[in-house]
Amino acid sequence: MSLLRLEHVSKDFYGTQVLRNISFSLDKGEILGLVGENGAGKTTLMHILFGMPVIAETGGFGGKIYINDVPVNFKNPFDALDAGVGMVHQEFSLIPGFAADENIMLNREPCAYGVASTVFGDRLGILKRGEMRDRSVRAIGKLGVRIEPDTPVSEMPVGHKQFTEIAREINREQVKLLALDEPTAVLTESEADILLASVKTLAREGIAVIFISHRLSEITKITDRIVVLRDGDIIKNTENKRVSVADIASWMVGRATGKSGAQSARTKRSEAGATGAALEVERLWVDMPGETVRDVSFTVQEGEIFGVGGLAGQGKLGIPNGVMGLYTAGGTLRFNGQSLPIGNLKAVLDAGLAFVSEDRRGVGLLLDESLDWNIAFGVMQTKGACLKKWLGGLFSQRDEKAMEALAEEYIETLEIKCTGPKQKAKELSGGNQQKVCLAKAFALNPKLLFVSEPTRGIDVGAKKIVLDTLRRYNQERGATIVMISSELEELRSICGRIAIVAEGRIAGVLSPEAEAAEFGLLMSGEKLP
Repeated sequence: MSLLRLEHVSKDFYGTQVLRNISFSLDKGEILGLVGENGAGKTTLMHILFGMPVIAETGGFGGKIYINDVPVNFKNPFDALDAGVGMVHQEFSLIPGFAADENIMLNREPCAYGVASTVFGDRLGILKRGEMRDRSVRAIGKLGVRIEPDTPVSEMPVGHKQFTEIAREINREQVKLLALDEPTAVLTESEADILLASVKTLAREGIAVIFISHRLSEITKITDRIVVLRDGDIIKNTENKRVSVADIASWMVGRATGKSGAQSARTKRSEAGATGAALEVERLWVDMPGETVRDVSFTVQEGEIFGVGGLAGQGKLGIPNGVMGLYTAGGTLRFNGQSLPIGNLKAVLDAGLAFVSEDRRGVGLLLDESLDWNIAFGVMQTKGACLKKWLGGLFSQRDEKAMEALAEEYIETLEIKCTGPKQKAKELSGGNQQKVCLAKAFALNPKLLFVSEPTRGIDVGAKKIVLDTLRRYNQERGATIVMISSELEELRSICGRIAIVAEGRIAGVLSPEAEAAEFGLLMSGEKLP
């Protein structure tokens, strides 16, 4: 009898299918490695298993889940915890002002009750501090690390916070199954080795583990079985016998497919257009939450479409946000041979750089304003265009006709589906909002354009138009483009070279014709053979 069994589990968000027909089982004491690219469906699957509210709030899921042959459908995480299912998420869920033992025993504190609690209720019970300490020490000890139970979380190094999270889950009574989502992402190599050893110890005690990691060498090292997700489907479900890191990388990313003649020609155009260094970045660091850049250096050739890829949270999005000054950053930046101050948005814009943010609704658009105002806003602020000057430029006023003419030009060029220049940006579909963001950037006539996740959240047809637009802009205007994307095939279809970011650093730069497994290896932080 399997401890956990999933049968035909599926999930869609507002018509977009993110999981399809997911079926696998997990035995007591077994370690299952769950891997896949960003967007493959791993986190959604864990949210279903752990009863996260977002699942019920978006219509639930299809299929069935069994624990010890009993069907379950957790409505919230408390139901999952009561059934013996624990989960350690990528983001910490500790209380910074509490000590390690207080976090580990939270909501399960042993108390002594007296007359006051009998009369006035359990709230007047007295914490058994000694027992809390002892139980916390035992839970931490199972992980093979030394953390003083009275250490406040706010004073802990990040590795100790991760171990405290795990100790909290294994300290629960009747824990049967533990899901670990990227548990080693914040750990040093030595700390990761300790954690992997502790996971094996837990498995020997009969606890089943679902282990999610982008570090594929860890998957091959400790798992009994490997399940690979790609685009919401199970691509591979195999025992971990003679499975190599290259095998997993190939299953994750997909086997290389030949480019069409048109794609090859576009790639050659991007390479042929390079006539010298346009952008030189050295020792860049960026303090962007969730996308920290630690030490990145690269050079982009003039006229090139340069791709930047990698898994979520590895730092690729931090690069353009740091260069353009949206987050604290440092390092050296040269554009066309001239030094530029990192973090000075005006200086960067004046030099001819522009940025289409991955957060089109939060950063890229003025949602309550009209399309002409959105498209013209950048050139009005930086170049003084679409403005009427009065008294020799002492006063200025918006030129409504110029704004409308500019908007109409790009509405036609980019095939933006709207009622006209005066329609509000918030009323457009995601794909058309993305086109408005591109139009705003194109209106600046930049020499170099950073485009971050240009097709995120838009349909296939809109994706093609956006990519074709970028390609045409590169070809017709000779603009240099740096495109950041989580979609590897998207990068391979348009870019002349692709840099892969892992753990805040450039893991390598590949040709789009490189084998899919090579990209997968770099994404997982492994070195190419």
